[in-house]
Amino acid sequence: MSQSAAYREAFQVSPDTKAKTVHEAASRLANQRKVKARYEKLVRDRERGMLATSLSLKSKILNRLEELMDHSEQDSNKIRSAELLGKSIGLWRDVVETTDSRSSEELLAELDAMLEQTEPDQPEPDSGQLH
Repeated sequence: MSQSAAYREAFQVSPDTKAKTVHEAASRLANQRKVKARYEKLVRDRERGMLATSLSLKSKILNRLEELMDHSEQDSNKIRSAELLGKSIGLWRDVVETTDSRSSEELLAELDAMLEQTEPDQPEPDSGQLH
């Protein structure tokens, strides 16, 4: 909900009131120290609630996967549950390591060569003619 809509809902605003007037009044109110502090607290509380819900749901899913892995009649369910549990803890992350055995001097020489290839051509001396 926008500040203006919240202002209209909270206060008795005439339908004839200009949108600019409502916007300015809502903005002034929102910038008051106490109002701003209360708004920020409500946002933090909402974010905490969303995080708690998310963690609760994650916990339920992981518990269910453990249950399936341990007690399912079908091996395919056990294997799939184990795979998903492993993924949830990052067990099968692909890690790619690269090494470069070139020395810093070799790298510097290579970079210099690349820069020489990309440097623009020098402009031709001015012949005095207009184009």
